[in-house]
This record gives sequence, structure tokens and C-alpha cells, in this order.
Amino acid sequence: MSLIKLVNGEDIRRLRKMMGLTQKKLAKKAGVSQSLIARIEKNSVDPRLSTVRKILGALSLIKEGKIAKDVMHSPVITVKNTDTVRKAVELMRKHNISQLPVLKEKFMVGSVKESTIIHRIIRGGNIRKMFFTPIYNIMENPFITVNPSMGIDEVLSIMSSGHPAVLVIDKETLIGIITKIDVLSSTIRFDER
Repeated sequence: MSLIKLVNGEDIRRLRKMMGLTQKKLAKKAGVSQSLIARIEKNSVDPRLSTVRKILGALSLIKEGKIAKDVMHSPVITVKNTDTVRKAVELMRKHNISQLPVLKEKFMVGSVKESTIIHRIIRGGNIRKMFFTPIYNIMENPFITVNPSMGIDEVLSIMSSGHPAVLVIDKETLIGIITKIDVLSSTIRFDER
């Protein structure tokens, strides 16, 4: 499964910054113009597949044999279904994340993403009312769950079909979460610059 289906401009920007590269340096390594890197990172241009491959090639070297447990982020930040949207937003901001699993007691009952909150605010108009709405009123389906020993190729396959995150469950216990950036950053060799 290719990483290309998972990547957007924001992902490229994050990876570039994680590697300590400027747009100019990344452009040179990838053999493209700095202005193209800037437009891709702003999502103002939809690059050709060959261009994305060049950029990813400059950013990453895939490590074989990885499993879900190797790339997951732990502990998992969660919200209760009765928490307010405001609490979810505060957690997302504090932890620099864009989605949260929603729990009712210890069971996963849904998920909430920053894009969903933004769309609801745009449609609803009353931001104050939205922020004090319980999560259960806006939550979406729970994230897909995977076993800690699932191969990273299988995780990539799940994520490339439109799932922004997967949860790692071991013996009915939530032990980690994997997002696109976790998968992408696990493929980078930081000693290669």
C-alpha cells in the first residue's frame, strides 16, 4: 500500500518541519521548485503523483516489518460522550491533535474530529451554543480498531480507505492510536538529511 494516498499538504509540512528542512532544502532534495512545495503545503495545488513520490522520497525511507504497536501513540487522549464540545476542542489544542475517540464508561461509542466541529459551527451559527453541546450530539462512528501485531501495510490499507485514525486494542484494552502522521513519521530516518 502506498503512502501517497494518505498524504496532504499539511502532512508534508509537518514531516518537513520534523526533519528540520526548509521548503527550499526539501525542494532541492526532491528536484522540484520551492514555490511548488509552498503551494502543496497550502493545499492550493493538487500535485501529480510523480511529484508527490519525489517529495516523499526526499522525506522518507520506509522501514519494513513494522507493526501497529511500533507506530502507535500512547496514551490515547479521549473524551466522554457527555463532555462538551469545548472540552474536546481544548484537548485537541493542548495535545496538538485533530481527532479524539469518544468513550461511554470504558467502551468506545464514537469519535469526534476537528473538521466535524468546524462544519457544525459553520452550519449552526451559534458558536457558544455549539461549544456547550455534549459530544454525543455531534460524534461520528468510532474509529476502526486493530490488533497490536497487525502489519503496518494493513494499517495503511485501512487508513487509505478514508479512516483518519485507527485504535490499537489489546485484550479489550485501548493501548494506542495511529494517525496518518504517526505512520508517515515512523517511516523517516532522521539521520538522512
